[in-house]
Amino acid sequence: MGPPPFADRRDAGRQLAARLTDPATAPAVPLDAGALVLGLPRGGVLVAAEVAAALGAELDVVAVRKLGLPGRPELAVGAVAAVGEAVESVAVEEVLARVEVDEAAAADVRRAELAELHRRRAAYRGDRPPPDPAGRTVVLVDDGLATGATMRAALVAVRRTGPAAVVVAVPVAAPGVALDADAVVCLLAPRPFGAVGRWYDDFGQTGDDEVVAALASAARRGPA
Repeated sequence: MGPPPFADRRDAGRQLAARLTDPATAPAVPLDAGALVLGLPRGGVLVAAEVAAALGAELDVVAVRKLGLPGRPELAVGAVAAVGEAVESVAVEEVLARVEVDEAAAADVRRAELAELHRRRAAYRGDRPPPDPAGRTVVLVDDGLATGATMRAALVAVRRTGPAAVVVAVPVAAPGVALDADAVVCLLAPRPFGAVGRWYDDFGQTGDDEVVAALASAARRGPA
């Protein structure tokens, strides 16, 4: 096996942007400066920053958190997401069908993740009001999808705001991840999949400061 297809998240974002802006491969929905690009924190925001820059579009975040199985936090049994004031939840039914969940422990996990979700949203946006997705094409971007739980939660939350269309754009995803989007753009769906980080040369953890810097840079640039 040769080197991973993506050097880092910025490189993945540039490759994704090239697919989205090429008339031969772009989805059949309006993708222009009127679009709203929402990155899933943390790593997805760095990918989304490159997409927003290429489209000349506004960049923001959608606050979303995975709900891990109590005692096995790496195994997603659901996710929560917030766009505006509403918080939406989704469950990973295929996982819940084969594991036992302690309801009290699961409630504790949900409370903790909601607290972290609100903390991050405040840290990233500060006093700046969130953009209104209503009537706009929204591009949801992450650095990769394993179960797709967090992206499905983000989709539900964004749909509630009345966008004109929702596009999911990711560099890499596990085969078979199903998403209720108007278009899905995925550069790579390898089999076997392994984990998202396997397909990056540098998949180091993204810090809050990097997310804030990416959003500030996009705000200074402004829509084209």
